[in-house]
Amino acid sequence: MLALSVAFLLAVYSDILAHEGNVLGTAVAGSLALGLAGFVAVTAVPYLARRTSLGWLRASIDYHLTREGMVFIASVLVLSIAALNTGNNMLFLIVATMLAAILVSGVVSRMVLEGVELDVLLPDHVFARQPVLARLRLKNRKRLAPSFSIAVVGDERGRGSDGHPRDNILGPGVYFPYVRSGSTVTQSVEVRFPRRGNYHQDHFGISTRFPFGFLEKVLKVPARRELLVYPAVEPTEEFYEVLPLLSGELESYLRGRGHDLYTIRDYQPGDGARFVDWKASAHTGLLMVREFTREDERRVQLVFDRAMPAAAAEAPKAGERFERAVEFCAALAWHFYQIDSQLEFLSDDFQTPSAPAAEVVFDILRYLATVEARPSQQDFLAAIGDTGSFKIILTSAAPGSIPTHLWTCSYFLFLERL
Repeated sequence: MLALSVAFLLAVYSDILAHEGNVLGTAVAGSLALGLAGFVAVTAVPYLARRTSLGWLRASIDYHLTREGMVFIASVLVLSIAALNTGNNMLFLIVATMLAAILVSGVVSRMVLEGVELDVLLPDHVFARQPVLARLRLKNRKRLAPSFSIAVVGDERGRGSDGHPRDNILGPGVYFPYVRSGSTVTQSVEVRFPRRGNYHQDHFGISTRFPFGFLEKVLKVPARRELLVYPAVEPTEEFYEVLPLLSGELESYLRGRGHDLYTIRDYQPGDGARFVDWKASAHTGLLMVREFTREDERRVQLVFDRAMPAAAAEAPKAGERFERAVEFCAALAWHFYQIDSQLEFLSDDFQTPSAPAAEVVFDILRYLATVEARPSQQDFLAAIGDTGSFKIILTSAAPGSIPTHLWTCSYFLFLERL
């Protein structure tokens, strides 16, 4: 108020100097008056506007001066100085019209944003680096006035479970050119999340530059959304290299673990000596082996050892190596889900019961979405007992430190080799 009072006095003083014929003094006083008024318009007015809230929406409006708006205001200042110096009534009319356009722009854009409600619908299961569709519903509650040129954006950057900023949920945003009064418009937008983790979005922004683009008004709408992004389950080259070896180990382990005799057949390379039927071999003159029925041939226990030895944790790109291990474990869980295996998952702080993979796979993925490495702990692998299931163990432990009883019933994937 003080700055505006001084600007008013300077404007009156410039008018007096103009009547006295003092051109230089008129120009200086008029310029100072316009400068003070512009300073208030650029600093104080947006600050006061940000404090203005729409109580019924529990939202506030932010104002951002656009490049076009800055050019327009500069033009107003130039024409104002010319009008004061020349006293041309036409220039005064032009300046008044331009100032009225700014006022109309503010009022109309405020009307566009009022009465607009936003609802963001996100899918239940989202995987890192895989595109998914999010649905945005924009409802215009006004009975008569439509809304034009509205963009919906994430008001602030989302934050992951580690607290570090991440890309907001909606990315660059979604544009709605027209929303009729009393109607609801729905748009789908493809979003993609580059990393696993928990994404938080506390506010969404509904912005508009309508009608002239001088100011961008952003209505901050509280709409808390939390989205858990699973690790990527897309098979990698390493996965395709390991899968045949893993399948072979699994078949070798499961063969003959039943107790009921299935058949007696010719010996084949790879058959264990304990399955040789010596009586049948002596009777036929050929080496024969017994084959038993398989019980729960697809029972698998997936073990994820998240311990990182000090040397491995301090190695270059240790974080990237751990992320690759997490995604490899997720891809394995997804693979056993696709082939309908009996799956059990075990880690030092999480465990699922042995059940059909379809019942536990999303529990496993939720755990892997936020899992973090921990210091090395030697007793975790030693505490794993024989459950009768074939074990797939992902670990960064040295081969020499692995308990002996696990080698005969497990397939090991070492993290530094992934």
